[in-house]
Amino acid sequence: MNWNELLSSQRGADKKAQHEKGRSAFEQDFDRIVFSYPFRRLQDKTQVHPLPEHDFVHTRLTHSLEVSSVGRSLGKRVGEVILNRNKSLSDQYSVHDFGAIVAAASLTHDIGNPPFGHSGEDAISEFFKSGPGKKYESQVSKLEWADLTNFEGNAQGFRILNKSRYQGIQLTYATLAAFSKYPRQCLIANQDKTRRSQKKYGFFQTEKEIFKSIAEETGLQSLGNYTWTRHPLAFLVEAADDVCYHLIDLEDGCRLGLVSYEQTVELFAGILKDKFNKEKLERIDTKDERIGILRAMAVGQLINECSELFLDNEQGLMDGSYDISLTDSVPSNSVLEEVISISIQKIYRSRNVMETEAAGFEVLPGLLEVFTEAVVNKDKASKTKKDKAIERLLPPEVQLDLSQNDGRIYHQLLCCVDFVSGLTDRHAISMFRKIKGISLPNA
Repeated sequence: MNWNELLSSQRGADKKAQHEKGRSAFEQDFDRIVFSYPFRRLQDKTQVHPLPEHDFVHTRLTHSLEVSSVGRSLGKRVGEVILNRNKSLSDQYSVHDFGAIVAAASLTHDIGNPPFGHSGEDAISEFFKSGPGKKYESQVSKLEWADLTNFEGNAQGFRILNKSRYQGIQLTYATLAAFSKYPRQCLIANQDKTRRSQKKYGFFQTEKEIFKSIAEETGLQSLGNYTWTRHPLAFLVEAADDVCYHLIDLEDGCRLGLVSYEQTVELFAGILKDKFNKEKLERIDTKDERIGILRAMAVGQLINECSELFLDNEQGLMDGSYDISLTDSVPSNSVLEEVISISIQKIYRSRNVMETEAAGFEVLPGLLEVFTEAVVNKDKASKTKKDKAIERLLPPEVQLDLSQNDGRIYHQLLCCVDFVSGLTDRHAISMFRKIKGISLPNA
């Protein structure tokens, strides 16, 4: 791969964005995302602690903004050295372009996640795998069924970013490729589990030709069977996410009393090593402020470690031979693994998290059953009054998608999944209660 292709400002098949140093196409990507409807919905979607009552606990929106901030720093740090190594690039690109691509891709990294966090993905998958949606298995292809029974937020995010109408953000190919941590379709032959990029899949069958165009334009290496190597900057997007959810989930856990203050300080100190100064820390008035400062310093340390590792392995990233998470190999990896272990035990399995996740397994399949029964494989004459009433609850853009699809069951099912997975946590709960007659509007 080469950087001239990887930094493509192409938008769509027939449009190349004007690249200006004053406000580059990649900075425009960032602005388009911030002002988009799908991005705004993240303010009421679960990060770890569902429907938080505490204003300091992170939602998907605040998490995404923080990941984007870390991503920009990683991109600029790496870009400065890459431009020094490739002097010919400096005439067209700056460190800000690298930062903007990683920042924009990081901003969207969770845009396809359904309500109720990762349990929402499982709930949608199980609706088709073993719930009422299983009846559609014989009506779709094997690849399409794999998409439905292994619902993936990354693939849904790629679908949202490439919608042609109300959600269509039309980002540059460089940003879309950097967003794609898993550049493959759901079912592939001979999956290489040693490659981080093949751990999950990154696009549905409906978008596979779009991804192919992006991969070809940006020069990603094809591995056959709709599978490619990662865009090198996708490793920085992944690292930014890893850094934030490791450290900030720990900070939230400490503030909520799920992890002790002493244990949290010890973990942050393990990352900071000789930069940790206990006496200086104790001169700060409150424990919350101390934890916040330690977290900020630890983020800075991990930015240094990840960017250095990226630059040391640039050749392997460019030829596709390097395919592991950066945070799995940084000097602080052993501490990060300890953070994960403690987070699983004390944060992710706390009672309020488990209770709300359990509710998601009722709410999302319940909504999918209602809407698929009303609209899938039904012409105007076969719809009951109930079907018509349910269909009218769908937004106009979803109704338009349904009316314009080619009649394939897979497309109709994806339209229903688009709607349900796009709901915020509170909207999903409210709609479920009203449709099931548990509560009435304004009740």
